[in-house]
Amino acid sequence: MSDSNKLATYEHRIREIGPEVAITSLSLNREGLLNELAAAQLALPEPTPEQKPGAKTEAPVSPGPVPSTPAAGPVATATTPPPPPKDAPAVPERTAVIETPLYHAAVATTGGQVKAWDLHFRGEKPMVLPGTLDNAGWVVKRPGQPPRPIAFALSTDSIKLDKNTPTGELRMVGEDGFGIRVSQVLRFHANTYVVEHELKVENRHTVAQAVELVQVWSAPAEWPKAQEQFTGARPIHVVRLPQGSIWARREYLPKAADYAGEDRWVGFESAVAPVGQNGVYLTALIPKSKGVAVLEARRESRKDNESTVLHVAEIGVRVTVPALEPGKAWDGQLQSYLGPMEYERLKALGVGLEKAIYFGGFPFPESWAVHYGLPTFPMEYIVVPTLAIMRWFYHFVPNYGVAIIVLTVITKVLLFPLTVKSMTSMKAMQALQPQINALRSKHKSDPQRLQRETMELYRAHKVNPLGGCLPMVVQVPIFYALYDALSVSVDLQNAAFICFGRIFGIDFWICDLARHDPTYVLPILMGISMFVQQKMTPVMGDPRQAKMMLFMPVVFTFMFFNLPSGLVLYWTLSNVLQIAQQKYMERMGKMEKVPAARATKKA
Repeated sequence: MSDSNKLATYEHRIREIGPEVAITSLSLNREGLLNELAAAQLALPEPTPEQKPGAKTEAPVSPGPVPSTPAAGPVATATTPPPPPKDAPAVPERTAVIETPLYHAAVATTGGQVKAWDLHFRGEKPMVLPGTLDNAGWVVKRPGQPPRPIAFALSTDSIKLDKNTPTGELRMVGEDGFGIRVSQVLRFHANTYVVEHELKVENRHTVAQAVELVQVWSAPAEWPKAQEQFTGARPIHVVRLPQGSIWARREYLPKAADYAGEDRWVGFESAVAPVGQNGVYLTALIPKSKGVAVLEARRESRKDNESTVLHVAEIGVRVTVPALEPGKAWDGQLQSYLGPMEYERLKALGVGLEKAIYFGGFPFPESWAVHYGLPTFPMEYIVVPTLAIMRWFYHFVPNYGVAIIVLTVITKVLLFPLTVKSMTSMKAMQALQPQINALRSKHKSDPQRLQRETMELYRAHKVNPLGGCLPMVVQVPIFYALYDALSVSVDLQNAAFICFGRIFGIDFWICDLARHDPTYVLPILMGISMFVQQKMTPVMGDPRQAKMMLFMPVVFTFMFFNLPSGLVLYWTLSNVLQIAQQKYMERMGKMEKVPAARATKKA
């Protein structure tokens, strides 16, 4: 048969299979059109014996009530077993490439898998690593049958978005071999990392069917050593937000558990190596219709020809399609987000996605509030304004290292009155320490009298024993907020402070505030400043404990070796400013002196 005759024959088949396949064929050549039409013809139900080979069969336009007379044949119900599966229509292997100002992506025909997603954010940040960190695409599940991936036909091979073309759509149509047709529209935008998914499930068989559609993302519970050179985002937590909760549930990947529920969203919180405790990138799935549930799971995987068992964490969505009568369809929506954890961008979505950022709580950790219900103040309300102020400084001094310095100096200046009060009280307590030690030796067998005379000593010299602690307690949430803000700030990614370039293969000096100092100069300076600060701080209590505290700078130095240099910069500068404030107070005579004669008389 000639090509023209084939096209005439398949013109009639297009009307029967619907316009979707025809749409997907527009981007193919003439030979590809013939192949797709032939594949679509295979997916149609075979004519019944009563039909003549050339008889016309029309798909129902709007199925009404099924007649109950015996002449009408058996009624299709949800319990009617489906006919044996056929091979799904053959679809050419293709990949659609999406280019936007924010990312580069690639979507394949098999299940609509995301084969690539590279962020254009402070350098190139891959979010997908095939075989290790990837997306399985859509599969159809039904009782008694293995999951069947959907082979989609794609409407285009390329989408390019910019300010002149802000939105683009990728249309996909596929079948599972049981007569279930799945259509998906992916809507991309030039100014956001959100992708809108519109799903349509049609039953094109003669019996009712109920199915589930599942899509999962997977990541190794422990990052493989063979992929240590991967420069993209590595998942560290599974995060999801239950309905009505102000706290997101967060678990390390090795602790992921089997879960399915109607949560607001689920995602992977990721970080760029060296990985810390908090992530700054997010892969999230957001249900937007009833019947779409989020999934969390942990499973074991074994690669071919390898005996090692790998533990894999999974997130995903499960679409439960109710029993569809022949010709009926189900429609649903969801969204996906693959991008940096920028607070304003996440909050603008209106689904609580900003809760994926770990701001912590005070005085108890956020995890205690989630698991034990302890009342905790969300540090989000302090950290977010702190980040906003730092970004405001950045507009005037386009260097985040300088912005951190300015923010730290202003904070220290504002809290200086509390520091003066604390240090004055501590100095007064230190002056009274000899008398207190004498009272301890004198009344060591009478604790009640010791306590009474100690309090009389404090009253005589007008010293508040809590005066050195309370001002510091007030400052703790503020300093914690600064520390927290720098640890979760995605703005520090690839942000240089003082960078002279690479020397002997090492960045010199601080070329990325989100990474540790490769020269370790800054952590060592921090340890030295902490040691000097402790030597200058008035000693109270047991002198032996004070000597043990001198080892703390050594411990902190090693702890700060692998922390982001932005955090170490803040901590070092805070110590230096504290030392300067103490020197200033000593010179100005602010430290309260206890008259020796009066103290002796009282003793």
